[in-house]
Amino acid sequence: EFGFLKEVLVAPIDRSAIAIGKALGGSTQAMVQGILLLVLAPIVGVSLTPLAVLELIPLIFVLAFALTTLGVVLAAGIKSIQGFQAVINFLMMPIFFLSGALFPLGNLPWWMTGLTRIDPAAYGIDPLRRVILGASGVPAAVTDRLGLTVGGQTLPLMTEVALVLAFGVVMLGIAIWSLRRPA
Repeated sequence: EFGFLKEVLVAPIDRSAIAIGKALGGSTQAMVQGILLLVLAPIVGVSLTPLAVLELIPLIFVLAFALTTLGVVLAAGIKSIQGFQAVINFLMMPIFFLSGALFPLGNLPWWMTGLTRIDPAAYGIDPLRRVILGASGVPAAVTDRLGLTVGGQTLPLMTEVALVLAFGVVMLGIAIWSLRRPA
């Protein structure tokens, strides 16, 4: 994309349109991939109600938006494709592993718990997990205990969504600023 980005940056359009377009385009692509996984979920034994699917789609989009805007910020500041790939691997892999997508976050060592609390993906994965487990018949008391806690309190689902959305908006602002500043 770096050759494409260089060509787009010389076009006579506002740089904010470039950042917004990349963020929304990447988010939409990730959301479509997420929807495909939701369609395939019954094959692996995950039962989802139509209401749960409708709840999951905007949650997927918000998480995808936040992570895509982070990628746009990184791409705006890195000049080579090799550097971008190295930074993505160095940053995105820990974000993914600390998000709770692979293992519950409840019984981690204190230092790792601290890292998960600054991981934006953790606040996006938790609402997805709650909706999926709720649709599978797991009692709310159990899904809430699996949720992220801050100060011993489980965060409400909408608070987590708001945090992820706020992160994405801040990253979009930084991306727009990064693309507008002189090279």
